Formats: sequence, structure tokens, C-alpha cells
Amino acid sequence: MNMPPLDKFKRFDVRALIQLGVEPFPEIHKRVNALHSEEGLIVVAPFLPSPLVEKLAGDGFASKVERGTGSDWLVYFWRKTD
Repeated sequence: MNMPPLDKFKRFDVRALIQLGVEPFPEIHKRVNALHSEEGLIVVAPFLPSPLVEKLAGDGFASKVERGTGSDWLVYFWRKTD
């Protein structure tokens, strides 16, 4: 379950979508499913998206959570490898 190098992560900031009342999960799901084994996705959110972390863990993705600035959170997702 080694995390890919940070330069292999794409960033997806969902704060504006959430502020507009748009559910970002379909777009997040599409982006993580397009990841190759050596790639990752950083989701920037205005709150800790625990249900997202749990859902994607069940779909075979590992994650790492970090506090961002202010109330923001950074969640790193990548494919689990055995």
C-alpha cells in the first residue's frame, strides 16, 4: 500500500462545487477510477469527507488525510496494491 510520489498526484478542489450545492462524488469517483497504479488524486474539501474515505476504501483505494489551511482538508487517494 505504498503511496505514489507526490508529483504523480492530480489535484481536484471540490470546495466551489460544494458551495454551489453540487454533489462532487460522481466526479471524484470518475477521477479515481481513471487512475493508473502509480497515480493518485488529491481532493481538497472544506470539511473532512469521512464517508468518501470509507466508500473509496471499500472500492480498493488507500488514503491519507491532512489538515489544509483554515478549515480545509486534503485527502490523498491511490489504488491499493497487494
